[in-house]
Amino acid sequence: MEAALYLLPVLLGDTTVGQVLPPHNREIILGIRHFVVEDVRSARRFLKKVDRDIDIDSLTFYPLNKHTSPAALGTYLEPLQQGHAMGVISEAGCPAVADPGADVVALAQRKGLRVVPLVGPSSIILSVMGSGFNGQSFAFHGYLPIDPDERLKRLRLLEARVYAEDQTQLFIETPYRNNKMVDDILKACRPQTRLCIAANITCADEYIRTKTCKEWKGHTPDLSRIPCIFLIYK
Repeated sequence: MEAALYLLPVLLGDTTVGQVLPPHNREIILGIRHFVVEDVRSARRFLKKVDRDIDIDSLTFYPLNKHTSPAALGTYLEPLQQGHAMGVISEAGCPAVADPGADVVALAQRKGLRVVPLVGPSSIILSVMGSGFNGQSFAFHGYLPIDPDERLKRLRLLEARVYAEDQTQLFIETPYRNNKMVDDILKACRPQTRLCIAANITCADEYIRTKTCKEWKGHTPDLSRIPCIFLIYK
């Protein structure tokens, strides 16, 4: 197996590995003993789903999150530099996309090390596909401001980009604040602006619906504690 930094997509929710990941990913994963992970516990659970007989205790995990120091990060790729394959595992979806894994990928690129992204589910791409919005030009903004006034201001700016640039705008929220986000979108945006709510993508209770803001008012689903992505377009 080639020594490289493999970017390993994980499940977006309670689905089987075979439903969303190709068999090739499993072959790659089983050949890796060093993993850079956003969360060690969720990474261990994912690897057990890939192969319940995997010897977790024989693996080495390098946590990469907001608490990781630059000094620690600088040592993470030593196994790769010594000729060992390494993997990057996010909390959900594709590593290095809206994910701290981007930092270790940037480090690998600076060091001239091989980086191999593997195929897997991305809520960003899947939501654009299912929305009916412009897939030629879109922008993902991650989390919007928590402050209510700042968030309404940002939503209006994003809506302005929809009309000025013909560009789909995507963003997310912490699951327990999803319902408030929907309320703010409907408050900030024009009645004719379309909103797509994409929740629990790839799961059995997947929900992807597109309506105008006017049509959503009084008919919004309960999205509390559900992974969602929001898209607006004209």
